[in-house]
Amino acid sequence: MNPRLFTFVGGTTGPWAVEKMEAVVGDPLPAAKRLNIVEGAVIDRAAETVWMLRGVTSNERYATRAEKNLMAAKQVALGRPTATRAALIPIRKSAKWWAMTQDERRAVFEDTSRHVQTGLKYLPAVARRLHHCRDLGEAEPFDFLTLFDYAPADAAAFDDLVAALRVTAEWSFVEREVDIRLVRDGG
Repeated sequence: MNPRLFTFVGGTTGPWAVEKMEAVVGDPLPAAKRLNIVEGAVIDRAAETVWMLRGVTSNERYATRAEKNLMAAKQVALGRPTATRAALIPIRKSAKWWAMTQDERRAVFEDTSRHVQTGLKYLPAVARRLHHCRDLGEAEPFDFLTLFDYAPADAAAFDDLVAALRVTAEWSFVEREVDIRLVRDGG
């Protein structure tokens, strides 16, 4: 089993109720009532499964050592008891993004868009874990899956975070984004 692989299963079972699914850019995902997050691969697709998205955790690709240290000092783990709200945001970027070199993407990501600096403002209230899909192959429908969680009192802060990121130069390279809002109720 790959401990870095996560499968997000949209369907009728799982501890997260889907509160809202919105296609921000590009095609939507089919509607699902619940989300289950499985550590590892899902071998047998259950009849009630509407969609499955896979991603692996990896190293920080666009962060400098100083930024990584700042994030590590403020970041908390997902799954805090008070964090009963979450968002899963799958994103696919354009071929133009992937045609750039690593340093060119870094320049857009942080030097221009200030992605890390923006995110740091919302830590530790908003926790996150990034999953890379592109590493699993061309058949994956998204490049990244980001899972966030937060307490209900921090919902407005989370909305501010995504709004701030969506107006940056980096987001001009996004060709598909779905915003899935979740409530943990154990169902």
